Order: sequence, then C-alpha cells, then structure tokens
Amino acid sequence: MFGFDPVVLAIVVLAAVSAAAVAYALLFSRIEADKKSASRINRVKSAEVDRAKVKAARDRVQEMSKRRKSVQDNLKDLEKRQNEKTKKTLSMKSRLVQAGLTITLTQFYLFSAIFASVLLLMAFIIGASWLVMIGIAFVAGLGLPRWALGFLIKRRQNRFLNELPNALDVITRSIKSGLPLNDAIRLIATEGTEPVKSEFRRVIEAQQVGLSIPEACARMTLHMPLQEVNFFAIVIAIQSQAGGNLSEAIGNLSKVLRERRKMKAKVSALSMEAKASAAIIGALPFIVATLVYLTSPNYMMILFTDPRGHFIMGFSAVWMSIGIFFMRKMISFDI
Repeated sequence: MFGFDPVVLAIVVLAAVSAAAVAYALLFSRIEADKKSASRINRVKSAEVDRAKVKAARDRVQEMSKRRKSVQDNLKDLEKRQNEKTKKTLSMKSRLVQAGLTITLTQFYLFSAIFASVLLLMAFIIGASWLVMIGIAFVAGLGLPRWALGFLIKRRQNRFLNELPNALDVITRSIKSGLPLNDAIRLIATEGTEPVKSEFRRVIEAQQVGLSIPEACARMTLHMPLQEVNFFAIVIAIQSQAGGNLSEAIGNLSKVLRERRKMKAKVSALSMEAKASAAIIGALPFIVATLVYLTSPNYMMILFTDPRGHFIMGFSAVWMSIGIFFMRKMISFDI
C-alpha cells in the first residue's frame, strides 16, 4: 500500500484552491460584466414590451377619441339637417299629411271657405253687424279649420308616441332573433298599429326608391316631427356609420321613450291643479257676464250698444288674452 504524505496532500489542496482563486479573480470582472449585460438586456426587453403596451393603449385611446369625435360630428350634422327639415315642414300641405288626412290642400281651403260662408250667412240672417260678420268670417275661415287641424295632428302624434316603444321592442327582438333591420322595419309596416304602421311603411317605400335605411328613417321626421322620431333616426344613422350593437341601442331607446312618457304623465298630473285653476279664472268673466245678462239684460246690453261699451269690451279682451297667455306659459312644461 502506498501512503500519502499529509504535507504533500495539503500542498496540492492549497495549490488547487490558489489556482481557483486566481482564476476567479481573473474572470470576476468578465462574469460581472456578463451579469450586467444580461440585466441591461432584460431591462431593455421589458422596456420595449412596456413601450409596446403603452403605445397600444395610446392607440386605443386615440381610436376611441376619433370614434367619439366622429359620432359627435355625425350627431351634430344629423341634428342640423333634422332642424332644417323640420323648418320646412311648416307648410299647410305637410300639416295635412301629419294629421293623417287624405284631402288635398285645395279641398281644405274649399272646406274652410264653405264653413266661413255658412257661418257668415247665419250671422247675416240673425242681423249681426258688419264688424261681427267680418270677425265671424275670419275666425271660421282661418281660425277654426286650422285649430281643428292642429288638434288632429296632436292627437295622431300622441297615438304614435304611445305605440312607438312597443314597435321598437319588436324591432329589438327581431334583430336578436337574426332578422336584418329592414326586415324588422317591414314587419312593423305590415303588422303594426296605426299611425306607426303607416309611418314605417313610408320608410319601406323610401327604401324601394333607392334611399338607405338611415336616410329613410331621417325622412320620417317630415311626417312626424317629434324628438322621439329624431332620436330613432340618429340611433340608426350612428349605428350605420360607427357600428355597434343595434339591438341594445334600440332597446335602450325604447326604455328612454317609456321613461319620457312616464315623466310627461307625472308632470301633467302635478300641473293639473294649476290648469284647472287657470281654466276657472279664464272662464269666470264669461260666466259672470252670462249670469248677469240672464238676470238683468238691460244692464249688460249697454256694452253691446254703446261705443264706450265696445271700447271696454275690447280693452278687457286684450287684457284677458294677455293673462291667459301668461297662465298658459306658467303651466306648460317641455320634456
């Protein structure tokens, strides 16, 4: 057996350790440099990833901003065009269409002339003065027919507003079930109730002559100049240009219209007391005059026979009209 000298073994170990220490000392700077280089590379890579994320987020924000600005510009343009079209719908012919009447403008004026002539003949038979006859002819020829036309327009618009949310709900369910928008509108035009049915039928007819759906919906305000119809046209136009969930947008519009109708009903109920008071105050002078005439005719006839009575009645009518005008403004609310 060969034995190992402990001294030799210690010298070998010390030489190995010394060699390792010398090698580490010589390579330490390079190892540290490699570590720093790797650390810098990792930081650069992470910074590049962060910059890419920041750039992507910035691009998304810019895209959303551009889209929002585009929607706002389109909305302003649509509102401007709708206002211009609404101003053009103040003609008598368009009012006849809005009332749902099938008569022509000539027939309307002819009916007004006949009605004025009949009342004028009745006033002549009972021996009314020329001033009264002129007033009756003016009111019967220009006032009452136009008032009746305005009443028919308002009643038809109220019926349209009551049925429009239900029609929008049908369109929403149709779109969710897979039908395109034009088929959903055609469904309302064939299965809906009046006057919504006829208005959506006009949209279908406008499409058949070459107009797009947004343009056809925008033309609906010519026959039904309401803010709710304008909202519907704007929703369709924005969706066609900017995209989005159409069924959700129309569903939200239906909810908004129902809430507006509830608010109008609430305001009408709260203002009913004021309206009743205004009606009583406005009718009180005429009621008192009628009762006084029934009890003392000679006491009231002086107002009709004496020029000073004519002046008093005219002055009172002016002030009554001013009072009724201000009361009407105080109890009228726009929603």
